[in-house]
Amino acid sequence: MKLGLKSRSQRVIQDCSIVMGSRKRGENDYCCVDDENLSENYCSWSDLPPELLREVLIKIEKSESKWPLRKHVVAFAGVCKSWRELTMEVVRIPEFSGEFTFPISVKQPGPRESLLQCFIKRNPSTQTYYLNQSLTRALRDNGKFLLAARKCRRPTCTDYIISLCADDMSKGSGNYIGKLRSNFLGTKFVVYDALPPAGAKMVKSNSTRTGGTAQVSAGNYPVAHISYELNALGARGPRRMQCVMDAIPASAIKPGGVAPTQINFPISSAESFPVIPFFRTKSSHSDKTLSGPLDCQRDGSLVLGNKAPAWHEHLQCWCLNFHGRVTLASVKNFQLVVSPENGQAGPEHEKVILQFGKVGKDVYTMDYSYPLSAFQAFAICLSSFDTKIACE
Repeated sequence: MKLGLKSRSQRVIQDCSIVMGSRKRGENDYCCVDDENLSENYCSWSDLPPELLREVLIKIEKSESKWPLRKHVVAFAGVCKSWRELTMEVVRIPEFSGEFTFPISVKQPGPRESLLQCFIKRNPSTQTYYLNQSLTRALRDNGKFLLAARKCRRPTCTDYIISLCADDMSKGSGNYIGKLRSNFLGTKFVVYDALPPAGAKMVKSNSTRTGGTAQVSAGNYPVAHISYELNALGARGPRRMQCVMDAIPASAIKPGGVAPTQINFPISSAESFPVIPFFRTKSSHSDKTLSGPLDCQRDGSLVLGNKAPAWHEHLQCWCLNFHGRVTLASVKNFQLVVSPENGQAGPEHEKVILQFGKVGKDVYTMDYSYPLSAFQAFAICLSSFDTKIACE
């Protein structure tokens, strides 16, 4: 199964409003179609000449490169297996296209030459956060829903559960793709992926969780560590942060470098696919990944640090150039660049990899690029929302 489709028996088709007429605000943009019914009703479509199909798909891909029209590309992949395989060959990943097509796109690196523009909406009453892709150059638009997260407070830490569905943010769900966990002070965070990093071997395990009637594989694989510098003296100034991307090698940003890229979600059936091991971490126990310095974890991994702002004498505040994408001052605003190795900075260390800033009440822009994925960038930005007792 490819293209990030969740199982053999179900396929994701964009924009369920076409099928159901309308949908409530906040519902996921995907609905499911049964493969068996499709094979019975549309089996003749698989007999069309591959050359003709390829030509049609290429024209659709070029003419309908933006959402909501891009739903037709997703629908093309949902007709039958042969159409789906052809779509995989033609449709490019965000690294080269700069566009989201299938759900797995949120786990793939962003574009190399530009920032992919998104925004985050926060609902303080429900402690939920929604990541949307910007569809226009305006700082605020309806956007294309990508991911959602819910804050869960625990006695010794805080978890942010990240899901593909705005209405289903349970770890027992097939929509669960990862989480962000903080320590008690809100100074150290770990990003966990439900899937192992690309290229890692799948280890069979008896641990599963039940989501509805189907077994859903679960996992907690640390893919990034985020650290905020302590402010013991209470001095005023911007936050200082460092991100160690465990799943991305430092060589990824060098010429010819490659970042790990996930190409599909696992099949949900435990019988047809090895189950991802689930490492249980209880909030009552100390999490070793949240304690200790990050230096021992940075060997060979990409390290990001916040770009130092400049003090503006006239405005009497710290300033960064967000190129019009941020309009309001906030301690949460930041830009991340690659930290130089051995103190030697080059041109690649000036390029902004991720920027995050406030544009309205509970609305923030999030722009990111290669080698980060939307999931990784979203998790890093969620850490900025968390209360930091010792940093402010």
